Amino acid sequence: MSAPFYIEVLARNGEVRQRQRVDALPIRIGQGYDNDFILDDRHTSAHHAVIEGNETGGLEVIDLGSRNGVVHKGKRQARLTIDGNTVFRLGHTNLRVRTADFSVADEMRDTTLHYWEGLPPALTGLVLMVLLALLSTWVTNTEKTESIRYATGVVGLLSIGLLWSGGWSLVNRLFGGQTRFGRHLFIAASGLVVMEIASILESLAAYAFSLETLTRYGSHVAVAIAAGMVYFHLVTINPVHKRRRFAFVSVLLFFLGSGMILIVNYQSRGRLADELYMSELFSPGLRMSSDKTVDQFIAESKQLKSIVDGERGKMLGDDGEDDGEGDMEE
Repeated sequence: MSAPFYIEVLARNGEVRQRQRVDALPIRIGQGYDNDFILDDRHTSAHHAVIEGNETGGLEVIDLGSRNGVVHKGKRQARLTIDGNTVFRLGHTNLRVRTADFSVADEMRDTTLHYWEGLPPALTGLVLMVLLALLSTWVTNTEKTESIRYATGVVGLLSIGLLWSGGWSLVNRLFGGQTRFGRHLFIAASGLVVMEIASILESLAAYAFSLETLTRYGSHVAVAIAAGMVYFHLVTINPVHKRRRFAFVSVLLFFLGSGMILIVNYQSRGRLADELYMSELFSPGLRMSSDKTVDQFIAESKQLKSIVDGERGKMLGDDGEDDGEGDMEE
């Protein structure tokens, strides 16, 4: 390695926060103003470490007897051989040293939609949420039409979308350096629209083809869509790195959310399904599956009656045993 050298201060996510050129070895590092690289870190000493060349032509970081030492991969090192990819910690500061001839990665193709920032995605998201709230209110409204219902639906959905987007914008500001509120609002609105469309399609398919499973476990589809929203929020915060990790986090959230729904349903209702039967009905003309005959309906009703009578008999039998025991004790 040959001069000049560049000492980089890294954030926790690996991004460079500061870079300083040093023209010669040794490079003294610490809080003191007589160092070649000064650390604004109270957890480092005045003369914390020095970087020198070794016999093989590489570089070494040498601890100068500091209290917190030189840490690499969680272990303290008295002497550490480094290259351009080695990250070590002094106090609370992550550092990396590179030379002018360090080979950098090839230029990436810019796929960022620079025009899709700020006001355009924010307005699009607001319009989508307003239209979704009006449509949902119109579909579910079975009573006399009242404007207050539509206003309440719009305000409620906008509040949810704005709070959700605001939270992600705060995270984006903390870890990405900018808020990107418009992008996050558009992601939230798109996710809510997809949830509503999926719910309608599930109900229609369940009614048309007698697939009641689609309505009994429809909440898991909503959880999957929410996990997808989380993935796109994370990618918006850090669009370059860790996409596989973000995908893994989203899949993990889906399984956790679905598992919680199954547990809550079983504890509260004694079954895993969200609904006992298909609650939404549509026009008979949408039915695609064949209708059952009267004889089939009566036969299934009798079978259901025998099951219910059996369960009722067990319950009465248990009550009778309890009463008998109570009488004997008296």
